[in-house]
Order: sequence, then structure tokens, then C-alpha cells
Amino acid sequence: MSSLAVYSGSNFGRGDAYRAAAAELGAELARRGIAMIYGGTHKGLMGVTADAALAGGGRVHGVITERLNGKGHLHPGLTSHEIVATMRDRKARMAGMADALVALPGGVGTLEEFAEAWTLNQLGDLDTPMGLLDVSGYWQPFVAFIDHMIAEGFLPAAHRGAIVVEADPARLIDALMVAERVTVPKWL
Repeated sequence: MSSLAVYSGSNFGRGDAYRAAAAELGAELARRGIAMIYGGTHKGLMGVTADAALAGGGRVHGVITERLNGKGHLHPGLTSHEIVATMRDRKARMAGMADALVALPGGVGTLEEFAEAWTLNQLGDLDTPMGLLDVSGYWQPFVAFIDHMIAEGFLPAAHRGAIVVEADPARLIDALMVAERVTVPKWL
């Protein structure tokens, strides 16, 4: 794995656990020589992860929209960045550049980015391992909802296995490196 797309909150969340995990992920990416690809801002957990990767000597590439760049949200210390027209362009570019995708805790934007990538993965349009960094059980309600989708017949059970869920950044990266592609059709 040479690059990892990171979706995460542009806010910090409550308490220190989210910041600590974001920093640990950034440091782990730098330590392993894995480039971080993300939304390009200095805000919230996005900025924390980028700062930690950069502090560890890592490469960090930001993909930011024209609107957010115009508001001064671009992280000033990135290894490289690009400015795209829309969020749709940003998501496509990030997914296309990455060997794997990870969502940290975040809000509706983080969830939407991850869900879109998972949808593309299910349809066979994106062949990229995906993971959730489950800091303090943050993603457990989402995982429970996935299990509910399976129980109600809207999702093949094998598609739950397409998402790696780990609380530790190093274990998450290790699991993504050996993750196997789910080949079960989306349709039941």
C-alpha cells in the first residue's frame, strides 16, 4: 500500500480520544511511508491527521474544492495539493488516487463520503479496501445499522466483510493490506 485516503471530521469531536487517534493514524502513515490523501484542510481531525503525518516526515496530498480554498481552509504545509471544482470531483479524485480508504469519526460529510465509496465498491466500480477507525466505539451504531440492513434483507451478509473495523490505527492498516475483495453480487 502506497497511499491511503482519509475521510474525517472537520471538527474535533468531544474529548481528546478523537484527536489522539487522528494523530496516531497520521504518524503511523508517515512511519510506514504511506502517503495520506485527504480533503486538504487544516480544520478539525483532518488537520490533526495531516499535521501528524507531516511531523513524521510523511507525504500528505490535499484535494480541496475551489469554494473551501477560497474561504482559506487549505492546509498551508502540505506536500502537495490540488484544487477541484466540486465535492463530487474531490471524492472521485481522492478515491482514484488511493490504494485504500479509511473513515475516522466525523459528521455527515464523512459518512456520506464513506457510504458513496462503499456503494461504488459494492457495484464493482471501485476496487479498494475500506476501513473504519472505531475510536471509542464511534462507528458501532453504524455497524449495528449495517447488521440491521442484512437482517432485513437489503444487504448480502458478505458485504459487511468488505469493511474493516478496528480501534487501533496500526491494526487497521495491517488489516487493509490483506483485505480481500468481496465478490458476492450486490443483489440478493
